[in-house]
Amino acid sequence: LKVLSRIDSILRSPRAPPLIFRPSKGPVQNSIKESGQGCGFEHLPLTIEMWADQLMALKDLHRSLRKVFLELLPWNTADPQDKRESIRVEDLQLTVDAILEELENKEKTSQTPSLQTLSAMVSHFQKLFDVNSLNGVYPRMNEVYIKLGEMTNAMRNLQELLELDGSAPPTVVVDTVGKLCDIINKNVTEQVQQLLGTQDIHSIINKLEEHECFFPPFQALIQDLLCLLEISNVDDILPAVQNLK
Repeated sequence: LKVLSRIDSILRSPRAPPLIFRPSKGPVQNSIKESGQGCGFEHLPLTIEMWADQLMALKDLHRSLRKVFLELLPWNTADPQDKRESIRVEDLQLTVDAILEELENKEKTSQTPSLQTLSAMVSHFQKLFDVNSLNGVYPRMNEVYIKLGEMTNAMRNLQELLELDGSAPPTVVVDTVGKLCDIINKNVTEQVQQLLGTQDIHSIINKLEEHECFFPPFQALIQDLLCLLEISNVDDILPAVQNLK
């Protein structure tokens, strides 16, 4: 009876789970209390067996958490819980808190590139811009930066000169410049045709060929006259010839 009273006082406390006490119903309850053979804990052995199974499961859970812990924190091998005969929920909670803390730290530092990533970026830059050594990376970076600035300024100036929108892609700028060149070349051709008095390209070629045939002998004649008359200016040839009369 003293043992049952002790169990009754413990299990009726506010800290005890409601699962472990189920009062008996009917006249059987009064007869059991009078005989001192029961206090409403007939189901208690089954509950204790369930608790025992849960305590064993805590050990298995601890081993699983320990494996996860060692995967995330391989440098931390200390585990004082291993020396204890029984595993407490508090021990498991500490392990879970350590794992969560490590995961939070990894999320914070995940944006910082690793040494392997940085090495791959440098190698990719060397391949793109034909840099043979690490010492040449910084000079080539400066060179690329300067060239990019020059090209950007040139493209901006062309956009302004051609009255294009600042967001116009380079292809539009090139096409506009090409059209402008075509217009200029067309105007030059028309001016040459007007100058030579012909609208036929073949006639222009013939006149140029006639010029090539005539000009060299004429130039040689003029040079000879300059030498004979001992003058240096073409405009002085006619006055010098007139003085010879």
